[in-house]
Amino acid sequence: MTDLATFGETMLRLSPPDDQPIEMAEQFDVHAAGAESNVAVAASRLGLDAAWLSKLPDSPPGRRVAGALRRYGVDPVVVWSDEGRQGTYYLETGRRPRGANVVYDRADAAVTTATADELPTGRIEAADAFHTTGITPALSATLAETTADLLALAREAGTTTSLDLNYRSKLWSPAAARETLRELFPLVDLLVVADRDAETVLDRAGDPAAVARSLAADHGFETVVVTRGAEGAAAHHDGETVEQPVFPADSPYPVGTGDAFVGAFLARRLRGGSVADALEYGAAAAALKRTVPGDMAVVSREDVESVVAGGTDDISR
Repeated sequence: MTDLATFGETMLRLSPPDDQPIEMAEQFDVHAAGAESNVAVAASRLGLDAAWLSKLPDSPPGRRVAGALRRYGVDPVVVWSDEGRQGTYYLETGRRPRGANVVYDRADAAVTTATADELPTGRIEAADAFHTTGITPALSATLAETTADLLALAREAGTTTSLDLNYRSKLWSPAAARETLRELFPLVDLLVVADRDAETVLDRAGDPAAVARSLAADHGFETVVVTRGAEGAAAHHDGETVEQPVFPADSPYPVGTGDAFVGAFLARRLRGGSVADALEYGAAAAALKRTVPGDMAVVSREDVESVVAGGTDDISR
């Protein structure tokens, strides 16, 4: 039985080694990368039966994506298409003052035409939870409709629904995101939102615990989690608010940290943990992800539990 089903786009990430600018690069490291599949990988590594639903081109790049997810324990439940392409993005890293830069090359990706009718939605209906993000409806009008359809289908089937707002300014404006995502909110049980996105998209600023309470009250979410980077996270559930600090970590690979947090949070909740337990689990997984190359949290339950218990970075012999 599927514990967690996710839906969204997974791209191939091309990264020049050693902080090289893209214009100088003669080779690239390649990783599969997508918010929803990252969540599925983290949850799978922590013990859930996880599936990722999407549409991929029936091509070597598309099969590269599916193979990467299988490698890390996720079942890629894919509609294979003869039309559309495999989306990619370039990640250029750099130390201050340069910083990092993302360049998307995802236009006309096969996933942008995916509809609920062609997807194997039985996996969502049979799952304990269904997760997607605000990235997906930003990719096309078709995907905005499909995201709503899948959330409605999950809700009707009694599947817990989860949405990470995950605002991307290179995909749409705050006003467009606000209009589309607010239409989805009545279908969502768990909302995860970064404090910066809550302010930018939802006009909610201030104390994260208060933001979580107000969003839950205004939209009827069962649980709201507000993440705040180095300041940790706060959650409101069942009339109570819980806060969780971060676990210290070196941070050479920050991309995917939020997805690791969400995947671990869901893994702990779906295994019966309290919201406080799940926040702690998520914070530990996020700290570990910062030490792992690529977008995916290739970590273990033992790793996460060691961080929670105050484990160190000593060599394991």
